Amino acid sequence: MYTSDTEIIFPMRVAPDLKKLRGPEWDLLVDRACDAPECSVEHLAFNLLLVRLNDCLSCRTHSYRAQQGCTYCAVHSVRRYRGKDSELSDMYNVAFEEVSAYQQVTEQISQ
Repeated sequence: MYTSDTEIIFPMRVAPDLKKLRGPEWDLLVDRACDAPECSVEHLAFNLLLVRLNDCLSCRTHSYRAQQGCTYCAVHSVRRYRGKDSELSDMYNVAFEEVSAYQQVTEQISQ
């Protein structure tokens, strides 16, 4: 990687930098994710939301986004999002349900 700020997928260490980029509903969502314990459903759902919003899975080491770093990419993705904060909350809720369902399945398999 070209910068020490670039990781394979969205790093949660960047989440606090995303506060104050949108409205109060977004700020509450960021706070909820940052205050949640690591690997909690809230934490993982926010991470999944940002992976999708930033399109992390298509990022490559030679891409402009990777060269700029994850913080830059995430800040610009959140700022550029043209939908309402309520739409981001809805996307978070979908991610939350997906993570919850996945955890339930993995718990059933491990038993």
